[in-house]
Amino acid sequence: MKSIVTSRTIDIPEGVKIKIKSRKIQIIGPRGKLIRDFKHILIDIKNDQEKKKILLKVWFADKKRLSGLSTVSTILSNSIFGVTLGFQYRMRSVYAHFPINIVTMEDGEGLEIRNFLGEKRVRIVYMANNVLCKKNDKTKDEIFVYGNDLSLVSNSAAKIQRSCLVKKKDIRKFLDGIYVSSKEKLI
Repeated sequence: MKSIVTSRTIDIPEGVKIKIKSRKIQIIGPRGKLIRDFKHILIDIKNDQEKKKILLKVWFADKKRLSGLSTVSTILSNSIFGVTLGFQYRMRSVYAHFPINIVTMEDGEGLEIRNFLGEKRVRIVYMANNVLCKKNDKTKDEIFVYGNDLSLVSNSAAKIQRSCLVKKKDIRKFLDGIYVSSKEKLI
């Protein structure tokens, strides 16, 4: 059944500026700037500057367009949170016999992974734009991947994890790799 109009509102915190032009949204905060483009989704997006809110409306929406509305509202609220505080993934290296050596390179814009399963090959993983990584000084074999954009941070963490896949061995026995241990919001 189609509803006539469905709307959502998103609060804009202090210190965040939003510019909207034809479903292209620019979010500027203390940590940086993010640009989101929703031209592929039929939705009304308006900025109410007096009430400090973003108004999202969908007219005559079926199930698919209603899910698009909730997706857009979630992406915008995550982007607002990202430019104010930021996102961080903690990753731990797990090994049974051969210790995995992790070296950050180019001021945290990439990683070198050495001695994975005793291999001589050096794996190099580059982070996405505006995403950085660093080793934890307090905890052994732990990496932080952090940035403003949640999708880019999670993609960079996935790149690191996918670079250390065990091939041609029983994965129930060989559990070595670098895995995400926790997902956090920077404070």
